[in-house]
Amino acid sequence: MANNNKVAVVAVGGNSLIPDKLKKTIPDQYAAAYESMTHIVDMIEDGWNVVITHGNGPQVGFILRRAELSLHELHPVPLDYCGADTQGAIGYMFQRALHNEFRKRGMKKQATTLVTQVLVDREDPAFAKPSKPIGAFMDEPTAVQRKESDGWAVMEDAGRGWRRVVPSPLPKRIIERDAIKELIDSGFVVIGVGGGGIPVIEDEQGDLVGVEAVIDKDFASALLATSINADLLLISTAIEKVGLNWNRPNESYIDEMTLAEAKAYIEEGQFAPGSMQPKIESIVGFLERGGKRALVTDPKNIGRALKGETGTHILG
Repeated sequence: MANNNKVAVVAVGGNSLIPDKLKKTIPDQYAAAYESMTHIVDMIEDGWNVVITHGNGPQVGFILRRAELSLHELHPVPLDYCGADTQGAIGYMFQRALHNEFRKRGMKKQATTLVTQVLVDREDPAFAKPSKPIGAFMDEPTAVQRKESDGWAVMEDAGRGWRRVVPSPLPKRIIERDAIKELIDSGFVVIGVGGGGIPVIEDEQGDLVGVEAVIDKDFASALLATSINADLLLISTAIEKVGLNWNRPNESYIDEMTLAEAKAYIEEGQFAPGSMQPKIESIVGFLERGGKRALVTDPKNIGRALKGETGTHILG
């Protein structure tokens, strides 16, 4: 297998596997995964070594809901195990899609999925202030009952109902970093750090312990990009370019911005806290730690964006 020099971390959103509310089945998700992977194979064919990361919010929600419905027969599933389950399942979809596309193009490449743990600080303030909604929506009485019976933190979620919330600590270290680096250096396409990685802490003895938390996948992807000295952090999302003054009469789109401009836009509150802001914040972190280039675009425009024809390019 060829060993090229250019390395990109490509972060694929978990919601991108579910195009709409009517297409949530496993075959639907695989079809969406295949579509995204064809654009990433274009990158690989053009000489990039790629590590693919991904979100898993909807998929974890499905697992939690199944577990709730079957509590009369089966044990509950801890959140860290939900993360591990989705890393395997989504990784399998990506691997199969990549294998089939490589075969069609006559490319001698192989993809592999690495179940990835990510270390967080057990003293992270996020553990005292759960903020990440997960799982099914509930009415308020049910939410209050779950808070009292199960010790859940709950909150109302954007007028849609009540949900459980869990901590979202910052990632500190990719536990399997060396394995990912060796696989990439050997020419493999690696799928890793799924869902932001399985959050683990170190106990007093230094052993790893899984925790009930969710790590932002863009922050974890940026940390991975830094730790393997990636040339590019590419965040694949639902939009072709990053917008300013979103949904206002003076809305505009950004072709290129500097690190300083990105930080200024964050300070101005230009980006939605639950969607674009963490993406831009993760890019800022990557560039501040020595990264040179980041790119935000949608899957179908990855090829054009890499040629400089579209997308939002952020430079250190």
